[in-house]
Amino acid sequence: MMSGVITFYSSQQVMKAEKILKKYNYEELLIPGPREISPNCGVAICFDYNKAEEIKELFKKEKILYENIYYYPEAKKISKWF
Repeated sequence: MMSGVITFYSSQQVMKAEKILKKYNYEELLIPGPREISPNCGVAICFDYNKAEEIKELFKKEKILYENIYYYPEAKKISKWF
C-alpha cells in the first residue's frame, strides 16, 4: 500500500534514493512531486508509509539527502495510475 511520499531538494538525490531503494528491495514509484506538500524538486518517491522509519535509517546510512517523508493518502490514487 503506497501511502507515503518522500520529497527531495534535487532530482539528483531522487535518482540516488530510487537506486538505493531498489537495491534493498523496497517497493517504490517515481511520481510528480505534489505541489501542495513541496514546491522544490518536481519528482518525488511514492512508497509504503509503514516502512518510513526503515527508509529514514537507510537514507542516513547511505547518505541520501531528502526534504521530508509524508503520510500522503492521495498517493494511493497516484500509484494506481502507473
